[in-house]
Amino acid sequence: MEQRITLITLGVSDLARSKAFYEALGWRGQEVAETVFFQAGGLGFVLWSRDELARDCGLEPTSASGFGGIALAHNVRSEAEVDALLAAVERAGGNVTKPAAVNAIGFYSSAFTDPDGHAWEVAHNPGFPLAEDGSVTIPDFGGLA
Repeated sequence: MEQRITLITLGVSDLARSKAFYEALGWRGQEVAETVFFQAGGLGFVLWSRDELARDCGLEPTSASGFGGIALAHNVRSEAEVDALLAAVERAGGNVTKPAAVNAIGFYSSAFTDPDGHAWEVAHNPGFPLAEDGSVTIPDFGGLA
């Protein structure tokens, strides 16, 4: 398996509500066959029915309550961008679960959930600089293990 991810699909309970939430944050997608596709840098970000996604993965649909053990991350170029994004999240109907602050590692971060409870981290981490196109390259930690 090559070390890459091509698509991230979030199972949602209300496709229209979820599409509206991400569009309120400035994302633009295409709805095709009850699925919404967004181009997110070099990968695809997809919204699809939670029950359909579970079945497609050979799993039984379960409740959407509680932390699912995964968080998506969105790094930005400044602390002010973190604060502005959190304000947009709240206006769009998301829930800020961790207010922005300098964390234990020393960079500015926060967290929120979308209307279906999917967790996102928003951070300004100068140690993970963003390229002009928004992509990030994981630094060489060189023996920090």
